[in-house]
Amino acid sequence: MEFKVKEIENYSPQIGHLVSMMNYVRLTTLQAVKGLTTEQLDFLPTENSNSIGALLLHMAAVEFGFQLETFDERKPNKQEGMEWGAAYELGDQGRNEINGNPLEYYLNKLETVRNRTLSEFQKRDDDWLYSSCTWEGFQANNYFIWFHTFEDEINHRGQIRIQRKLLPK
Repeated sequence: MEFKVKEIENYSPQIGHLVSMMNYVRLTTLQAVKGLTTEQLDFLPTENSNSIGALLLHMAAVEFGFQLETFDERKPNKQEGMEWGAAYELGDQGRNEINGNPLEYYLNKLETVRNRTLSEFQKRDDDWLYSSCTWEGFQANNYFIWFHTFEDEINHRGQIRIQRKLLPK
């Protein structure tokens, strides 16, 4: 194993750098949840918390949403909104709808979404990565959108690490 931000075969140079960072973030996320049971994934340390399972599904939902925005240039349709809404929004809806799933369920969702991201990145170049878009009403570019995807994962991974320490013994 090596920890280098570098070009990766089959990706343009800057997309390869992005993928190498995303791979490291995902590795550390997977390490943070390794071995958790369904009960641990569903645990809520406070009445307003999001479970570890919900946070994992949220990571997949955010990435899925940015796939739609940057690859498909559209917003989620009604079906996609129903499928991913609780995971994207979290809160009461997430607490009510996201529970009872084993770790493999969340890992499969994360992997399925990531596989599409990596496949789509291979079809694009650095010009696409730097192309302008609007995000949250502000000027941005695809590079920022994808940076934000794994920046959001890092944030929630931190929450997961704290929640893991709060799990009942």
